[in-house]
Amino acid sequence: MADTSQLTSGVAERYASSLFELALEQGAVEVVTKDLDRFQAMLDESEDLKRFVSSPVFSADDQLKAIIAISEKAGISGFFANFLKVVARNRRLFALPGMIKAFRIIAANQRGEITADVTAAHALTAAQETELKAALKGVTGKDVAINVTVDPSILGGLIVKVGSRQIDTSLRTKLSTLKLALKEVG
Repeated sequence: MADTSQLTSGVAERYASSLFELALEQGAVEVVTKDLDRFQAMLDESEDLKRFVSSPVFSADDQLKAIIAISEKAGISGFFANFLKVVARNRRLFALPGMIKAFRIIAANQRGEITADVTAAHALTAAQETELKAALKGVTGKDVAINVTVDPSILGGLIVKVGSRQIDTSLRTKLSTLKLALKEVG
């Protein structure tokens, strides 16, 4: 069976690249980024919207009508609204989360930034985010944009992924290591 994650990734990257090129030509990268953030926030908050986006059950017409209504209600217009219509018309809504992620990566690369995925046990304060960005900039030599995910199951500390590197200082990992060490002793 074909690897659908690879297919989704390729589709997402192509669409995101096209959107970025158009936005760059028109000087609208910042506006599109804000619209992307607004739409991503809606996806994060609504299980129904997530199901709608990922479901192949709805027809292209139904998806198009719903995306137009959602865009208008959220105040999304211009390039990103038109982009959403094209995605819905082409029955590619399932790849939308990947498109948003790919667009962010492309935009960050254009600005000379890299992105770090950070998992924390609780939400970071603005001061903690600033300190983390400064520390990561010292290590990487580039400006760092961070995507923070809250996962209480790590108990404390952080898990930071930058490119292919991962730094895991979570309490859960430290406790697991200690548990293994104690098993070897006893």
